[in-house]
Amino acid sequence: MRKDGLDSVDNALRVLLLLRRDGVLRVTQVAEELGVAHSTAHRLLASLRHRGFVVQDSGRAYRPGPACAELGSAAYVLGLAPLVRDRLERLNAEIGETVHLVVRAGRQVRFIDGVEGTQMLRVGSRTGMVLPAHTTSGGKALLAELSDATVSVLYEEDPARDALLRDVATTRRRGYGLNVEESERGVVALGVAVHDADGRAVAAVTVAAPTARFRRQDLLGVLPSLRATAAAIDGELALISAADTPVPAP
Repeated sequence: MRKDGLDSVDNALRVLLLLRRDGVLRVTQVAEELGVAHSTAHRLLASLRHRGFVVQDSGRAYRPGPACAELGSAAYVLGLAPLVRDRLERLNAEIGETVHLVVRAGRQVRFIDGVEGTQMLRVGSRTGMVLPAHTTSGGKALLAELSDATVSVLYEEDPARDALLRDVATTRRRGYGLNVEESERGVVALGVAVHDADGRAVAAVTVAAPTARFRRQDLLGVLPSLRATAAAIDGELALISAADTPVPAP
């Protein structure tokens, strides 16, 4: 790589460090901090915006984008599955349907753990699978936790973006994600977001059932149990975070 290429990489990383420090940036500030031309600062921010590392608000200021959140939570997510396995098993035992824990990475969700239903006719485990977020109940629940501006950046090149934004708004209003044969024919599912101690959505718990046995209104009957499970996980993550926080000296 040529030296100017290395300089560009270094400047981009410096912009991300500034963003972590200040939380919001403007082109003029970036130019001054990096000692570069206004046009160079604008190109850096535009490149980071294209990759989802920053989003631009209505006041033309730049804030952390979804890619920053994904990088920051990657190590956290790796340890999440074993922490909530017991809750998934309890939910599965209570409702008898297949349950999963999913995490979002950009426009996709990964199923990182699951417990299959106990019925003869059931939805199989999707653990390890990756699917488009907007077609799954857990993915919808997680997209609904983002601002419309952030979702717009994620799907800015998608011709169905406007319809997707309306679906996200509906999911946000409901408080749960609903998938009726969108990810797979014959499957209906519900998803509720799971939050860390700071209130950030880090995953979603889902329940999936075959449409041959569950109509949409039938599946809504398990929503209280699903929400209770998500709330219990929220509480446990908060307790873990509190236990890891050093107590200030008197």
